[in-house]
Amino acid sequence: MKSILVVLAGLLACLYILNPGAGIFELIPDNIPFIGNIDEAMAVVILLACFRYFNIDLSNFFKRNIRDDR
Repeated sequence: MKSILVVLAGLLACLYILNPGAGIFELIPDNIPFIGNIDEAMAVVILLACFRYFNIDLSNFFKRNIRDDR
């Protein structure tokens, strides 16, 4: 049951990020300075948490690859 709820939360977060209504459905309007994009950031956090629940770790994409040329 918990896996189903996590999948639903991930789908809702993905749908909110994709925003097919072109901004019709907004929790916090984007034209408010400094806090306008917090709702999209939280949707990304929820989506990443859902991936991590299913052992899909995307943190390697955010790490910088530094090679030692010695």
